[in-house]
Amino acid sequence: MELVHPLDGLDSLSWSSHSHAYGSAEDLPDLLRALAGADADAAKEALSELYGTVLHQGTVYDASAVAVPFLAGLAAAGHRTADVLSLLGDMAASEDEHGAEPGTVRATVADQLPLLLPLLEAADADIRRAAAWTVSHTRASVALPALLARWEVEPAAAVRAEILSGIARIDPETGAAVAADALEPSRPAGVRLAAVFAHLDAGAPWTGALRSAMLSLLPAGELHSAFDLDRTEPLAAVVEALLKRDHPAEREAAFALAEAALRDSRAEVRAEGTWAADRACMLSRSAPSRLVPALRAACVDEASVLDLSSLFGRLGPAAAPAADVLLPLAARAPEQDDDPADRVLAALVLIAPAMATPLLAAGLGRRPRALDAATGLRSPDRVLPYDRDLLTAVRTRLARPEALSGNEPWQLTDLLAGWGASAAPALPELCALLPHRGDQAARAITAVTQDGAPSERARAVAALRAAAEHGTLAAARALYDLTGDTVPLLRLLGPELRESTTRRRHAAAAAGELGPRAATLVPALRAALSAPDVGTMPALDADSAIAEALWHVTGDAGESVAVLDSVFRRAAANLWSQWSLARAARAAALLGAAGRPLGPHLEAALADPRPAPSAVLALLAVAEPASLDLPALAAAALGAAETDADPQGACEALESLGVAALTDAQLAQLTVLAHGDARTIRAGVEDRLIGQDEALRRRVQALLTVRTSARGHGHPAV
Repeated sequence: MELVHPLDGLDSLSWSSHSHAYGSAEDLPDLLRALAGADADAAKEALSELYGTVLHQGTVYDASAVAVPFLAGLAAAGHRTADVLSLLGDMAASEDEHGAEPGTVRATVADQLPLLLPLLEAADADIRRAAAWTVSHTRASVALPALLARWEVEPAAAVRAEILSGIARIDPETGAAVAADALEPSRPAGVRLAAVFAHLDAGAPWTGALRSAMLSLLPAGELHSAFDLDRTEPLAAVVEALLKRDHPAEREAAFALAEAALRDSRAEVRAEGTWAADRACMLSRSAPSRLVPALRAACVDEASVLDLSSLFGRLGPAAAPAADVLLPLAARAPEQDDDPADRVLAALVLIAPAMATPLLAAGLGRRPRALDAATGLRSPDRVLPYDRDLLTAVRTRLARPEALSGNEPWQLTDLLAGWGASAAPALPELCALLPHRGDQAARAITAVTQDGAPSERARAVAALRAAAEHGTLAAARALYDLTGDTVPLLRLLGPELRESTTRRRHAAAAAGELGPRAATLVPALRAALSAPDVGTMPALDADSAIAEALWHVTGDAGESVAVLDSVFRRAAANLWSQWSLARAARAAALLGAAGRPLGPHLEAALADPRPAPSAVLALLAVAEPASLDLPALAAAALGAAETDADPQGACEALESLGVAALTDAQLAQLTVLAHGDARTIRAGVEDRLIGQDEALRRRVQALLTVRTSARGHGHPAV
């Protein structure tokens, strides 16, 4: 390819007709000019802007492909060559494409190989290294001979490692063959690490030689590729690769690697072992029981206990064998602010609540992390055990509402609500809290007096009524829950329906709970609907809640169907509204057969795993039973579970379908979800993932245990 001026033709393109992460790409020519300019600071800023526009958080766009030839020309012309090559390589590596046909950006980079391959021979080692990264991510076979040729003569160890990785990326078998010799102890450490990954990427068996090589490279944190951000923790990446093979022998090999590192005498190796064990526990259901003894052994001093406490906390009860090593630090100086002690106590709360409760009582007000952990214990089916001393400590804190800060009011009242009637002695403090923290206090008052003595209920009702008269909506709702009195609640819900979309949504839900008793709110509910051209998620969700409320209040499905039809249409036009589709489907399910006109929307929602479980539930409720393709519905629900899109919703859908609706192949899929080693839930709040996955596994196992009865009483098999 003849090298011309790298920006020739830049102004002949209609950049405004292309888009990147922030919309129109009309700003790209100026960024490319700055990148080619003599002002080093401006060029650096332009490169940063390009990462944010044409490769935003790993996503590429149609404008990305248009920019590639100019970027390749700049790299070949010597303008920040290594940096631009890295950008091009990252763009070629992306599989998250928006507004572009799949593979377009990678293919466009591959088209520039005549410009890029010669850079493998550059005098600068950093450029050669970046070139190997970039050309290999095109996955183009034409790049393989050039990489193999450079492998034979390349003197720099870091570049050799990148070349070997690139060879394996394009042709895993060839990569493994080249890597066989590179494992020798005499080879540079970075090259040996690349050889380990080359074998893994080729699917080669894990051997004793690979194990020995990996362990001999520890600590390996400084050996990873400068470009491959997925392998910045090499030991953890090896463990992950082995676990993803989902084979017992390689699973044990992964655990053995992590265990060996955790039991190493060097602190930096134990640290890498901790990362590897962490990754293993997030991926494998059997990892905690296998690795907790080694994790406990790695607690050799206060610093290591502190470092491991977060992982122990996420493991929950599975980490109980390590509770004793946490106890001394967790119990330290409860009368003082002590963040390390607080962090370890938070872990102990999740691991051994009964052991942690007295310590939390002693340090309440000075242990915010532990209190946060205690609130719900990360799982709705586990609450902190009732403790008289802790109740006393909570009452003492609540008695000074002005001293409460942050989330503490929610956390303290949540503890009391979880204890129910046992927390009734705190009723005076909760009633006094109402004027200051009405939302938090009202819910707890309901929980502690629902089954309480008449005198306690009378005191609660008086306090709630007074707060409701002063405009506290939560108090009016709690008053309704305790007495059935709708007057204060109706009075406050009307104005609430004129507030923000989120508040309208909650007000509509409260109105729906009242049913026909909320008839006076019907005009306000109708007035609260969004304009037909508003497609934001909060507006869509509020409209779904209003449709549901109108159905409960009026019993007229026609109006609710019209509202939900509008929600479905607007949500379908918004790429980010999948969860709004799911909420609309849940509302449609309540209409029963009267919601049948919404069937086409619900069937369309089956194609996306996020709203699919809700759509399955809605179709079961609204469609003519004989018209349902039950295995297809089961497939949609299973897909939502297997892809971690909505696993709990998928379980609910499968429970409603009945196991009898599943084919034998689908039952096998369900069995893997219940008994397989790989975790199903992999995304979300990190501290909750393991607990959520364990809860899901129990739920799926329970579904399988009713297989026989489900085949007798569920939907007929198809």
